[in-house]
Amino acid sequence: MLDYIVVGLGLSGIAISRNLEKRNKQFVVFEDSSQKSSLVAGGLFNPVILKRFTLAWNANEHMKIAIPFYKELEAKLQAKIVYPIDIYRKFFSAEEQNNWFEAADKPLLSEYLDTDLVKEINACIPSEFSFGRVRQTGVIDTDVLISEYRNYLKNEDKIKFERFNYNELQINEDSVSYKGISARKIIFCEGFGMQHNPFFNYLPLRGNKGEYLTIYSEELQLEEAVKSSVFIIPLGNNLYKVGATYNNQDKDPHPSEEAKEELENKLAKLINCKFEIVDQSAGIRPASKDRKPMLGRHPEYKNLYCCNGFGSRGVLISPSVSEQLIELAENDVQLPSEIDLQRFSKLTRSEHPKHS
Repeated sequence: MLDYIVVGLGLSGIAISRNLEKRNKQFVVFEDSSQKSSLVAGGLFNPVILKRFTLAWNANEHMKIAIPFYKELEAKLQAKIVYPIDIYRKFFSAEEQNNWFEAADKPLLSEYLDTDLVKEINACIPSEFSFGRVRQTGVIDTDVLISEYRNYLKNEDKIKFERFNYNELQINEDSVSYKGISARKIIFCEGFGMQHNPFFNYLPLRGNKGEYLTIYSEELQLEEAVKSSVFIIPLGNNLYKVGATYNNQDKDPHPSEEAKEELENKLAKLINCKFEIVDQSAGIRPASKDRKPMLGRHPEYKNLYCCNGFGSRGVLISPSVSEQLIELAENDVQLPSEIDLQRFSKLTRSEHPKHS
């Protein structure tokens, strides 16, 4: 008998699987590539919310765990995944500059916000009010991370590339069974695909569609990430990722012409050089209504677990919260109430779908 079945291998599923590996747990992953939000993510790890100059939720704790986690995976997979890179926030007014200085005086933000403003970082990105530099930031190459970890699990015979059929899951007193595979427990890491999961689709998961452009520009010659009305992230070879949109209404996973026009127009106002759009990608971010992860044990079936709701900060959040979920599953260490799915227990019992 295995210890775990894991369903889904985005950022959440990778973090869960790697933490299980470290504990010498036996598991198998089911992955059907239906969810794209991790693959199309910008991949930035950034502890600061650059719209308001505030620290993201538990960012210091997440940073301490996330960066070593990815560097350890980088060594294990022998693939380049972590790219340290500064982010420069373009200011639009003297008031924004003042707000930056006020934020930089706060103890939790001082190590991230540089008070030496930069007049110009690139001739193609003019700014009347300078730029502020965010330190200790960077990019996780989610494409390489996911593809290399999938290949690793494939070589270890720990992954099955097929859609998970909920109707074939048998739930026993102390185990679960699925297509001849028995395990003590099962963890669902399905992202927005959770809407189809009859065990956890009562949770208030809100899809948030994000779209990115990939552009080519020989003139831009940008080595830093820039945040203005859009992010510009250098990819190398004169390629840049530009994003992202946030659409709570559109649940179509395919790229849209509206998002392309929105991003292209914002980019054209930000840079004064030629660029060519070479690709567009889209994914539905799994977000909760209170913008906190949704983790925990099913209220009725005690060997079913959920790891979801990371929104746009999955790169930063997933390593630490996945560890907390496994502590719950293995040692019954209770989750913080702010991320425990039990906070939605007021949903009526009729909203908890029964498994037929």
